[in-house]
Parts: sequence; C-alpha cells; structure tokens
Amino acid sequence: MLKALKTFCIGALAVSATAGVAHAEWPKDRPIEIIVAFAPGGSTDVMARAMQPYLEKELGAKIVIINKPGASGEIAYTQLSQAKPDGYTFSFINTPGYLSMQVQRKLRYDPKSIQAVARIVDDPTAFVVKADSPLKSLKDLVAQAKANPKSVSVGSSGVGTDDHLATILLESAAGVSLTHVPFPGAGETRTALLGGHITVGGLNVSEFASGDTSSVRPLVHFGDKRSPEAPDVPMAQEQGFEVFMSSERGLAARRDVPADIRTKFSDAVKKVVDNPEFKEQAKKLSLPLAYLSGEEWEQQMPKRLQAFQDIWNKTPWVQ
Repeated sequence: MLKALKTFCIGALAVSATAGVAHAEWPKDRPIEIIVAFAPGGSTDVMARAMQPYLEKELGAKIVIINKPGASGEIAYTQLSQAKPDGYTFSFINTPGYLSMQVQRKLRYDPKSIQAVARIVDDPTAFVVKADSPLKSLKDLVAQAKANPKSVSVGSSGVGTDDHLATILLESAAGVSLTHVPFPGAGETRTALLGGHITVGGLNVSEFASGDTSSVRPLVHFGDKRSPEAPDVPMAQEQGFEVFMSSERGLAARRDVPADIRTKFSDAVKKVVDNPEFKEQAKKLSLPLAYLSGEEWEQQMPKRLQAFQDIWNKTPWVQ
C-alpha cells in the first residue's frame, strides 16, 4: 500500500511538472493560429500576413494564418470563443462588423468572452468605380441614384460591415435608394466591380491605394480628414454629405487566456507596430496604422456600439 502511494505521488508530481513546463514553453511548443474573418486578398488578410513574420520573430514561434470568411465575421469570432484559452488561438476583429452584429441578431457566441488585444489600423471606408465609369464624384453617384432608384449597386464585404453601413448612411443623408450586394471579402468585391457586375465597390483606402490602381478610380472616402494614403481622394463631407465610416482592425483573444500570455502577446504586437521595417512595409501597403492598446480600444467600443444601435433604430439593415 505504501509503495503504491509513493508511486502515485511521484506520478502526480511528474504530471504537475510537465504541465508547468508546457505552460512555461509558451509559445514555442506548437504553432499559434490567428484567424482572419474574411477571404484572402482583403485588407485584414494582407495586414495579417504582413505582420506574420515580425510576430514570429518577436515571439520565437510559428504563426499560421487561417481564413474563416462568412456571416460578416461571426464564423471566425465563434471559433475564437470556442478555442481553448491556452494562448494558441487569436483572431483579428473588425469594427463595425464585430459590434454591429451584436445589434442585428442573436449571436452564436458571447461577445463578453472575447477581449481585445490591440487595435492596429483605422482604415477609412471608400467607394470606388471602374476606371472607365461615367461616375466622376459622389455627387454623380447620388444624381444617378435619384434619377433611377436602386440602379446603383454597391458591393461590400458583408452585412453590417463598414462598407454596408456607409451605404445605409449615404442613403439617409442623400435621400436615395441603393442596391447592396454583399460578398465574402474585398477581393470578391473588387472582382465583381472589374467584371461589371456592380456599379460601386465598397473598399477601404488600403484596399485600393496600394499596388496597381489603374483599373479602379476612387470617388470618395468616409473618413473625418484627408487620408495620407490617398491624399487626392475627397471626403464625403467635402462633397456635401455628412457621412463618416471606417474599419478598425486589430487582434483579440479569449478573455480567459492567462494574463501573462496575453501580456506577452500584446507586447509583441506593440513591438511589431513600432518596428521601422514593419512601418515601411505598412506604408507600402497603404495601411493606416493607428495603434491602441486592448484596454484603450475596448473603452471606445461602447460609444461605437451605441452609434450602430442608433443607425439600426432608424434604418434596420436586416429585415
């Protein structure tokens, strides 16, 4: 009996020691998965893959980017909420979608189970057309929509996303009716625009300002000041319409991830954003860096959530 008890105690100590070692080795014992809520090719995916090697270097770990598009991000956020709280699953979150879906429907996950780690960019929403479009300005778009209601179709990255809400706000401000066409991501929106399937593409500044821009032409962006990434593109306010919308993008974890792991991860994210090499790459990708700590970002969210609730109360975007 004594021998058996001794063997049990030794075994228990071994298990405890192993568990301690596993925790201490975070994040080097297996890859960290970072979920992107949209299809490849969009601004969130581009940002994730741009950050990936820098985060790997800071953490000394392998990072895998996983795209989980659909339901305007709910599929990704649900997967995050159901992951083990061990520090091996994070997700990018995007506002307004992350907040607006809390207004429009009952979710498959509890938003309180998710905690922001850091905001990385604040990217103004923009409307772009094909380079050969007869529309030259937002006023042209409004004039066409007034002459032929519902004739102007606007593609977005999903219901309740910034592109969609900008469309709703413009309809209200201009007194027009537009046709909303949701897609899984910005890549699909751009493809539909170039194929002539939609009149206007709802994209963020970073999604049209980087790379070859010869095939598209921006009409407007909905930021509250001229964008350094696209200084020649006028704001909606400058064209007579008080419409403001942008996409905030950052990282989040389950709220019950151990505090020390969450702190190490958030510290690594801050170092990446401050890295001059990453800043230069972000500039080339037209990513408007606007870092906030997770705590600072979460403090701002109730006000934005109330703003989306106000839009819903006036114009529910899901019947």
